[in-house]
Amino acid sequence: MGNSLFVVALGLGTVFAGLIIIIVLCKLMSFFVTLTENKQSSPAPAVTPVSQSPVTNAPIADKQPLIAAISAVVAEELGTDISNIRIHSIKRV
Repeated sequence: MGNSLFVVALGLGTVFAGLIIIIVLCKLMSFFVTLTENKQSSPAPAVTPVSQSPVTNAPIADKQPLIAAISAVVAEELGTDISNIRIHSIKRV
C-alpha cells in the first residue's frame, strides 16, 4: 500500500515539475523574443497612397475568365447557385 502511494506521488510530482519547467521556458522565450523584436524594429517603409499610384487603363483582353471568377466568388459568399448570379457590367475602381 505504501509503495503504490509513493509511485503515484512520484509520478504526479514529475508531471507537475515538468509542466512548471515548460511554463518557465515559454516565459523566458517570450521575454527574449520581445527583446529582439524591439531591437530589430525599424521604421516602416513609406507607403504610397492608392490615389497617387500610376494606374493603367488598359482594357482586359479576355473578360470571360474574370467574369466567371467574380460570379463564382459572389455566389459562394451569398450561398447560392452560380446560375442565380447575373453580372451586368464590370468597372475598374
